[in-house]
Amino acid sequence: MISEHLSANLRRLVLAVSGLLLVCSSLAAPLDEPLKPLPPPPALDPQRIELGRRLFNEPRLSVDSSRSCASCHRLDQGGADALPRSSGIKGQITRVNAPSLFNAALNFRQFWDGRAETLEEQIDGVVQSPIEMGNNWESLVHVLGQDPDYRQAFAKLYPDAITAANVRDALATYERTLLSRNSRFDQYLLGNTDILSLEEKYGYQRFKDYGCIACHQGVNIGGNMFQKFGVMGDYFGARGSPTDADLGRFLVTGDEQDRNVFKVPSLRNVAVTAPYFHDGSAQTLEQAVEVMFKYQLGRPPNPLDTSLIVKFLKTLTGEWEGKPL
Repeated sequence: MISEHLSANLRRLVLAVSGLLLVCSSLAAPLDEPLKPLPPPPALDPQRIELGRRLFNEPRLSVDSSRSCASCHRLDQGGADALPRSSGIKGQITRVNAPSLFNAALNFRQFWDGRAETLEEQIDGVVQSPIEMGNNWESLVHVLGQDPDYRQAFAKLYPDAITAANVRDALATYERTLLSRNSRFDQYLLGNTDILSLEEKYGYQRFKDYGCIACHQGVNIGGNMFQKFGVMGDYFGARGSPTDADLGRFLVTGDEQDRNVFKVPSLRNVAVTAPYFHDGSAQTLEQAVEVMFKYQLGRPPNPLDTSLIVKFLKTLTGEWEGKPL
């Protein structure tokens, strides 16, 4: 009886200690790092979100009803389309690679050349692009107005019903909810330091030590500044076959200092959004990291460092609707 009593007390003690450890683990303090975890989605009208979701998947946004936003920004493929450059109307090919739309709401500008300051401006540019959707707002509003479901939805949510501004607002409202939270790296930043392997932590340290974090910074790990592609070498000369798209920000400003300057992309979900760069020239993360070493940092790629940094980058893949991207 005494032995059974001691065993029962021991079991209770073990359970109590285990519970205490779980509580302590859950209360671990967030790390004080230059990178920050993604914020929760903003509190927005759920009906406008749903209307925006419908419009996001609506091929009638394009002039020939062949392309929707989801054609190039596939949420089941990391918010991109796995192509070097995307297909627009009439089989035309876009000039640059389609970036992921996940977390785009956190970028300080939209498009590689930063010509749009807001999601609404980005939507306007895509709808009216002669390559992408080839439409105009007067025609699009008319087409949507012929659909009784859209007429009812817009009339319920907007006093002036279907207008160009309201279509842009609904789409942008939905896009602002496309945040890929709960990556393993976010969990690490929130205090769960055991979730990353030692090699992944070494990769993060090298990412900081080599200065990658100077451009890929902030909550979106990029997307908040412009940078020249080829700081330490002539990337375009080495690649060959230059195009107007390689001029980047120069096409917007005409300022010689903006030649070959682009918005620094977010690295969130980078492991599932190949190919890389505005030209889609790097097929793998390893290739992309080696290009960055050579042309941005002026260092010869080191296989060990490349491998470790790639391991870290793979921890940046978040979740959407409760599932990993």
